[in-house]
Amino acid sequence: MTHADVSPAQSPSPVPGGDDAAALIADGGAHLGIELGSTRIKAALVDGTGAVLATGSHAWENELVGETWTYSLDAVWAGIRDCYADLAREVRAQHGTELTTLGGLGISAMMHGYLALDADGEQLAEFRTWRNTFTTEAAALLSETLAQNIPLRWSISHLLHAVQQGEEHVERLDFLTTLAGYVHWKLTGRKVLGVGDASGMFPIGASGDAFDTELLERTAALDPIAAMPWSLPDLLPEVLVAGQEAGHLTAEGADLLDPTGTLQPGAITAPPEGDAGTGMVATQAVEPRTGNVSAGTSAFAMVVLEGPLSGPREEIDLVTTPSGHPVAMIHTNNCTTDLDAWLGLFSQFAELIGAPQSAEDLYGTLFSAGADGDADAGGVLTYNYVSGEHQTGVASGRPLLVREQSARFTLENFMRAQLYGAFGALAVGMDALLKDEGVRLDVMYAHGGIFRTRGVAQQVLADALGVPVALGESAGEGGAWGMALLAAHTARTAADGAAGGAADGSGATAAGGAQSLSAYLDEVVFAGQDITTCSPDDAGREGHTTWLDAYRDGLPLARRAGDLLG
Repeated sequence: MTHADVSPAQSPSPVPGGDDAAALIADGGAHLGIELGSTRIKAALVDGTGAVLATGSHAWENELVGETWTYSLDAVWAGIRDCYADLAREVRAQHGTELTTLGGLGISAMMHGYLALDADGEQLAEFRTWRNTFTTEAAALLSETLAQNIPLRWSISHLLHAVQQGEEHVERLDFLTTLAGYVHWKLTGRKVLGVGDASGMFPIGASGDAFDTELLERTAALDPIAAMPWSLPDLLPEVLVAGQEAGHLTAEGADLLDPTGTLQPGAITAPPEGDAGTGMVATQAVEPRTGNVSAGTSAFAMVVLEGPLSGPREEIDLVTTPSGHPVAMIHTNNCTTDLDAWLGLFSQFAELIGAPQSAEDLYGTLFSAGADGDADAGGVLTYNYVSGEHQTGVASGRPLLVREQSARFTLENFMRAQLYGAFGALAVGMDALLKDEGVRLDVMYAHGGIFRTRGVAQQVLADALGVPVALGESAGEGGAWGMALLAAHTARTAADGAAGGAADGSGATAAGGAQSLSAYLDEVVFAGQDITTCSPDDAGREGHTTWLDAYRDGLPLARRAGDLLG
């Protein structure tokens, strides 16, 4: 599994040091991005060119409360504060200064889901994440009504489901938002949302900067919604695009981030975004015929479109870039969780025999073994469905390892199958986009922890998609960095607007004459940087095709597993 070459660009600049970085931070010239991911809350502090000055993190996990996957809001704020404190400690340790003011701030979080608030701003129901798949009936009705695929995890699907079920809280609804929108509101007082994240709440109109008014009217006319005491458009946040000012950090918001009182209010904020949008920014995949894959607890592929698709397809979500350009999204509920569980067993075994391994060494060794497996994984199949998987029609999570007696069951093939399985549902969805719809894609940029072992998961993905896959140094931490870039871009746009145009006179322009997001990324952030690209391997491509055919054939077993196992 080779075929690596180096070409321009997908990594943050090296960490600046010395007096210049310390002075920049002390003068309030640094920009902060915070992303609430599925398993970690991450923070990145950057300068105006995207160079990383400091990072912070906090580990957390979702909970299954009854039948609902959720995170408590107490856990949200405890995690954000711990993540920010970790960042502030690194600023002190590396730069010898306190983080007192910020030039720009941005919040990102896992897309979609349901966060419902009343007129007093009190939470009305548990936060329902993207992982919940109980909205089947509502999503089907919306898809039929709007003549567009409306996924199970979208906020509008959750809202209609709650109304259809007669949940007590729905009549008291005053504001519906995403996790990023909620945190942003608490920090700034502004009920807004970046267009990329908003496109996972409700379809965006052709203008690319607002919800589709005609589709809002159709949805509002549905009998269950029409009977409610509220107006659907009034529930939703205001939509903003990249570069627009989304308010300023308030004194109350600064205290939420940093209870020590060190951080001062006033920072300009970017529109809050979803993790899909920050992944596009972190990989410079914001122009047509580019795409990116974000791989973690879930996986999604984003492909920026040149034109419309042939029609609605349930495998494909239509969302937008943070600037409002149309994007085809292939989302899967499952990616690395089952793989991580298996590697946890190997870690326990290593400890039992007195040879404990670091996570980096363990993953590196076993991933490399997978690279040496048969191209078709020797007939070994894995279904990594810890939760239900809408992309392949599996209603509930029952991870499976399947093989015939004749399968070549070696460690190498087991690991190869695990890597194939991590992207199995994604490959099914991407076939619909690339083969059935004929969408053209020149390069797919990748980020996420599974790619930290260089050249292994990256080559697997290239073989699975039949498209070159590019990877840079930001691959493991792209989301928070991408949000920090959006914050820096917002601050830069505000400064350009105050000065009457782009400060350096370069690049395409956004509204008001400021530099566009695409030009900012191309000319300021990624200029001159290097990435590693893996091209599809003929033998790997053929082997994966054989494996994926068997994977499809075995899906009825995966669908029945929930019933068989109870």
